[in-house]
Amino acid sequence: MERPAWAPIGIDISVPSVSRMYDFYLGGSHNFEVDREAARKAMEFMPGLPKIMQANRAFMRRAVRHAVDNDVTQFLDIGSGIPTFGNVHEIARAAHPGARVVYVDHDPVAVAHSLAVLEGDPDTSVVAADLREPDGILRAPEVARLLDLDRPVAVLLVAVLHFLEDEDRPYEAVAELLDALAPGSLLVLTHAAYEGIPLTRQQAGGAVGVYRNIRNPLVMRTGEEIARFFEGTDLVEPGLVQMPYWRPEGPVEEEDPYAFSGYAGVGRKA
Repeated sequence: MERPAWAPIGIDISVPSVSRMYDFYLGGSHNFEVDREAARKAMEFMPGLPKIMQANRAFMRRAVRHAVDNDVTQFLDIGSGIPTFGNVHEIARAAHPGARVVYVDHDPVAVAHSLAVLEGDPDTSVVAADLREPDGILRAPEVARLLDLDRPVAVLLVAVLHFLEDEDRPYEAVAELLDALAPGSLLVLTHAAYEGIPLTRQQAGGAVGVYRNIRNPLVMRTGEEIARFFEGTDLVEPGLVQMPYWRPEGPVEEEDPYAFSGYAGVGRKA
């Protein structure tokens, strides 16, 4: 298997990665055949996966603009993946030129590509770290340099928490992050769920099985379980809803049925 010039030395390009599969769904070019193969296999069960990813990105952009409108101009994007057009720093800067962003991912390809994209940008940085170890994120020198944790920060957990199993202690990880942030900080998240997917649970389960087979279990939580992540915050209107319903900018009835797969919400720390 030939290693592309942009692929960091030392990574195993024979194992699929969820961030590179996400890149493929969004039409990106930073993925390997092994990622495309796994993604196509998942799409055999759930053909609307690219639409789900697009709905995640669209929600993220709306939430970033909401943050800036409420004077939150510092962003910590965890599980940020491979930068594609319309990323957090671009959306935030369009609304507030001085916005600062730290991207965090544990995929070496995502980190290497982010560093290349952000080179020479003094108000952004990238941290190689894992959501399972929030302390490592909070203590990262890049976070200390760019983010003032005594002022509100928007933490983005978009399409990442569903890759943490219960034994990874996802609720504790989110609570630890929130605990370190100033009042007025925002928790922005999306999470996969069986509710809203325009398929039978059995069909959707086929796609979930593909992720399990590549050792990246996709954990489908209920709306009630997802709401628990917001403990310690006040949900902003309209609350925890399917992605297109969160402050839509166009007619919701024109959205693809797959866009309603999963939940989105923004909580403000009291």
